[in-house]
Amino acid sequence: MNSSVDILVFDLGGVLVDWDGINPLVKLSNGKLDSEQARLFWMNTPWIAKLDTGACTPEAFSAAMADSLGLDMDAAEMTAQLDSWLQGAFPGADEMLGQLAKRHRLAVLSNNNALHWDKIEREFGLLHHFERLFASHLIGLRKPDAAVYQHVQRELGVSAERIAFFDDNIECVDAARRAGWQAFHTKGLDQVQAALRANGWLETV
Repeated sequence: MNSSVDILVFDLGGVLVDWDGINPLVKLSNGKLDSEQARLFWMNTPWIAKLDTGACTPEAFSAAMADSLGLDMDAAEMTAQLDSWLQGAFPGADEMLGQLAKRHRLAVLSNNNALHWDKIEREFGLLHHFERLFASHLIGLRKPDAAVYQHVQRELGVSAERIAFFDDNIECVDAARRAGWQAFHTKGLDQVQAALRANGWLETV
């Protein structure tokens, strides 16, 4: 990988913030889904795409999700479950971003929705570090579709190879690499920091 970049772009859930929709979904499904099936549910289900791109409300999604998985709960209960799966920023994320922002441009590229984005804005204290925020439900594009990487690159005004991107889903990382970005498959803050340090973008302490 080229160690020279113009901007560092981060996913949020599973990278900078504690979101676990995998294990709770496995439990809710009563054995219908294993961990990988639950992960792919979030990547591939058509209703997820609608939620991520702002084409449906969290409440409508919750009703469809409960129905499609045969869950014995109404939309309000399912929405409350979804909200509870987003816990907060990983310890150390705020400090890391503050350090990075002194030397680098920072941006967010996140598949997100109105429910979780509002919580992140109100409670997590991270977004002020970023120059640009590309949330899927606000821009109408989602990962790993090629169009979202083209959109972000165009908006940032940099060449593809000078973007470094960190995401916990390999499909999104692979798509970013196809777009010419430097992309890193990282799960949790420790792996993010390890990748940053290995490339000289974060000081070793």
